Amino acid sequence: MTSEKIKKRYPRPPISLIESNIPGWEVDIYIGGSKGVADAELLEKHNIKVVLNCAINLDINLVHFEEANTPEHLLRHGSGRVRYFKIGLIDGAGNPEAMILAGYHLMRSALDQELPEKASYKVREKGNILVNCRGGRSRSVTIVALFLHLEYPDRYPTLETAIAHIREKRELHPDEWFETPKPALIQLAERAAEMEKTLRQAGFGRTP
Repeated sequence: MTSEKIKKRYPRPPISLIESNIPGWEVDIYIGGSKGVADAELLEKHNIKVVLNCAINLDINLVHFEEANTPEHLLRHGSGRVRYFKIGLIDGAGNPEAMILAGYHLMRSALDQELPEKASYKVREKGNILVNCRGGRSRSVTIVALFLHLEYPDRYPTLETAIAHIREKRELHPDEWFETPKPALIQLAERAAEMEKTLRQAGFGRTP
């Protein structure tokens, strides 16, 4: 069965709650696809204040507070309803292994970041985080699984246990598990986990 047939046969919500009130940050983690991240009302309903887009082939115009007096030749720019981060991953082979590790650190840093009290920083509330890609099935699953495994090893002792948890919460059917996430991304995530643990043992990074 092709990927498109699987998607039609096993539809899923635009966004899915993966973890609630995570220790250390006390926010919820969601995973979603392009329709979920583009739904401003849905983001507001779930108090999502941080968006991490993992897809290199998906761009989203989240500008809400547009810069005044923007020249006509410039694209729309300004501030959004959320704090927006992006790491452009390919859905499959072709990513440098460091990009997956960078995705973990970007997700964690997005949660840690403290914004100053300035008018130009319009969204300072912590709120919840949505990690998205085009379908919310592979790239976003990879990054969140790596985050859960590295941050909460007692609960997710392996990357696979984190992926299994996400598959259930994201309502990914067993017929699509062969590509949710893509095997190439799982391999890179396993390597990224090893790299992070080695850095921690050497005294760099964070030890849970």
